[in-house]
Amino acid sequence: MARIFITGSSDGLGLIAARTLIADGHKVVLHARNDQRAAQTKEKAPGAEAILVSDISTVAGMKHLATQANKSGKFDTVIHNAGTGYTNSYQKTEDGVDATFAINSLAPYVLTCLMDRPQRLLYTSSGLHSGGDGSLEDVGWSEKRWNGFQAYSDSKLHDVILSFAVARHWKDVQSNAIDPGWVATKMGGASAPGTADEGADTLSWLGGGNASDTGKLYKSRKPIRSHGAAGNVETQEKFLRICEEISRVPFPR
Repeated sequence: MARIFITGSSDGLGLIAARTLIADGHKVVLHARNDQRAAQTKEKAPGAEAILVSDISTVAGMKHLATQANKSGKFDTVIHNAGTGYTNSYQKTEDGVDATFAINSLAPYVLTCLMDRPQRLLYTSSGLHSGGDGSLEDVGWSEKRWNGFQAYSDSKLHDVILSFAVARHWKDVQSNAIDPGWVATKMGGASAPGTADEGADTLSWLGGGNASDTGKLYKSRKPIRSHGAAGNVETQEKFLRICEEISRVPFPR
């Protein structure tokens, strides 16, 4: 059985995957952005080992969560699932970037860099990553005209780029991205063709250590084709540099 940490697990796919993993006998630590959501999460997943609280829309909050996670003990699997959707308006964080990039893209980077290395790293992406901008220009939306849908698609491409970069640099860590499909969650909407349980299935399946591949994008428990930029080494290195410049957190090589 594994010890697993899931960010963004107070509702949606993260919470469903957590319940499945707990039922399977794994030790699961959850994450919520504030105390109120943590209390609600405790009622929804009473078998969780702990719930860590931190708002990861800021670099300070990301660092705080990493510190808490490391103090709690070593994890076998870390699932970077926290995310915000494509209907949000532009919100500039104290670090000078839009909140969509901060939560969906930068937070997984900072947590990956600062947390003790697990055996497995998983990054929740989306089929919309295929429409992401592989040029990585103005990732924080400080100059471009705001487009929430494009910002979300970009951020989900960033997650795949990061997971592939980690797989390339850290040979001792299994690192993969996940496309849960278009499923009926708060983010996906009630009209989505897939169920939330279907979307969380691959998340919990990989989280429990049921695959041996690394550097892949998974959907429905199988590797699928990803955006061409994700596998480009120059693009991966550019993304790592950008995240380091914004966060002042270097990537451990």
